[in-house]
Amino acid sequence: MIPRIKICCICSENEAKTAIEFGASAIGLVARMPNGPGPISDELIRQIAETIPPPVATFLLTSETTVRKIIEHHNRANTSTIQIVDSLSSGTYSQLKTALPCVKIVQVIHVIDERSVDEAIGISAMVDAILLDSGNPKLKIKELGGTGRIHNWKLSRQIRDKSKCPVFLAGGLNPENVRNAIEEVQPFAVDVCSGVRTGGHLDRKKLRLFIRNASGF
Repeated sequence: MIPRIKICCICSENEAKTAIEFGASAIGLVARMPNGPGPISDELIRQIAETIPPPVATFLLTSETTVRKIIEHHNRANTSTIQIVDSLSSGTYSQLKTALPCVKIVQVIHVIDERSVDEAIGISAMVDAILLDSGNPKLKIKELGGTGRIHNWKLSRQIRDKSKCPVFLAGGLNPENVRNAIEEVQPFAVDVCSGVRTGGHLDRKKLRLFIRNASGF
């Protein structure tokens, strides 16, 4: 199966258009974060999302951790999918789904050790997808994505094999390693940010090569 491709850290309508032209099936729109690349305003996220044709999915990356604030954030951004990059601190996924029945919920799991495997498998029954990344929410200044680091793909494969929902693979992917990552993990989708950028800008050459290699052409 050819994996879906999500291009993250999109910061303009032009970048979104380019990603879709090259074959992206989803784009990521990063809101305010403790650190990391690509944050844009909620107003710009909404503006970009309104230009995206179906069936391309629009992901709001939110660092909010309570159901109430996540719902409020979605109402400002109005994307088709919410990507929760930190752990829920208040409320449940069921409450989110009841409040936003037409919105897909994707939970990020930062793959650090074997405990991440158990966490991912447990959450996989409650969300529409999980996304495996290489941050560390336990640091004083949380890393919630966009690190450019890969993690242990063997752990990711364990998660993929036992997950009750589709698995997105992120974390340090680039045109040179994405094919190996896909062969080892067999994810539903791959997600890339810095690996297709040069000087912070979307690089058409890297984007074309990433999508070609991810697709196995």
